Amino acid sequence: MNKSRFTEEQIVGFLKQAEAGLPIGELCRLGGFSDTTFYRWRAKRGGAHSMGDQRLQLLENENAKLRHMLAEAHSNIRELRGALCVKA
Repeated sequence: MNKSRFTEEQIVGFLKQAEAGLPIGELCRLGGFSDTTFYRWRAKRGGAHSMGDQRLQLLENENAKLRHMLAEAHSNIRELRGALCVKA
């Protein structure tokens, strides 16, 4: 298997530019690759969504859950301190 001269991020960038409305022919000319290569990339990736995008979304969701848990823990600590009349 030949190594691509474009990184995954570059390929996703090209796919997103095409989705934004840039004509495929012009995008291929500016990027220096053929129409066939572009359509192969699009078929392989199913659009502009890459594994990195999915992983980022999962991490953002997990981060939101952790922030919520931390806020609840701080709220519980304040309530306990108020009940015990402990100054912070």
